[in-house]
Amino acid sequence: MGALDGNTALVTGGSRGIGRAVALRLAAEGALVAVHYGGNEAAAAQTVAGIAEAGGRAFAVRARFGERGAVDRLFEGLAVGLAEHGADGLDILVNNAGMHSARSIGQLGEEEFERLLAVNVSTPLFVVQKALPLLRDGGRIINMGSAATRIANPLQIGYTVTKAALAALAPSLANELGRRGITVNTVEPGVVLTDMVAAYAAVPEAVAGLEAITALGRIGEPEDIADVVGFLAGPQGRWVTGQTIDVSGGTYLGPITPG
Repeated sequence: MGALDGNTALVTGGSRGIGRAVALRLAAEGALVAVHYGGNEAAAAQTVAGIAEAGGRAFAVRARFGERGAVDRLFEGLAVGLAEHGADGLDILVNNAGMHSARSIGQLGEEEFERLLAVNVSTPLFVVQKALPLLRDGGRIINMGSAATRIANPLQIGYTVTKAALAALAPSLANELGRRGITVNTVEPGVVLTDMVAAYAAVPEAVAGLEAITALGRIGEPEDIADVVGFLAGPQGRWVTGQTIDVSGGTYLGPITPG
C-alpha cells in the first residue's frame, strides 16, 4: 500500500527530466498522475507507459504553455482524464514546467523575457488559481524553482528573475490556504542531469568544475529532486509549508576544505 493511494496528482512538464522522475515517484506511491506535456507527445507516452509497466496509473494531457488559453486546455484535458479513470478532484499539484534562458542583460530581448514571465511565472500562478476548486483539503502545491536564485550567474538573468518571482508565491499562498490543510512549497534544484544540460554535461572540464563547488561532489540526478517532492507530497510533509528548499547537493555554499 502506497502513501499516496487514492490521491490524484498533476505534474506539469511531466514528460521528461525532473518532471518525469516526479511523475514516476508519485505514481509509485499510488497516485493517479496526470502527465502534462507541451509538444513532445512521444515523451509523454513513454512516461505514461513507464508508470503503467511499474503497476501505476497515469494519463497524458497536452497544453503548450505560453499560448493563450493553454491553462484552460490543460484543465479541460485533466477533467477528461480523471473521468476516464473514475476519479475526481486533485490532491497534488507540481508546477514543474518551465523555460530556460542563457542570456546576459545585454543580450536579453523583450520578447524572450515576456515569454519567460509567461511560462515561468504567470502560468504556474494561473494553474494554481484554476486548480483550487479541484484541490481537496489537505492537498499539496509544489513549485519547481531553481538554485539560480541564490547563485549569481550573469548569463541567465531572465531565468533567475522569473524563478525568484515563482518562489515568492509560496509564502502568500501557504498563508491563504493553510486553514484548509493545504501546503505550498518551492523546491530549488541545482544542475541536474537532464537533456537541458546535456551539452554542458558532455564537457568533462565543466562537470569537474561544478563538482568542485558542490559539497556532495557530484551533479544531481532527477531522482534526487523527485525524492524531495515525494516527501513534500506525502503525509510526512504535512508540517512544512511556505518554504523554499534548496536541493542542489550544497552547490556553491562556500570554500570546500579538503578532507
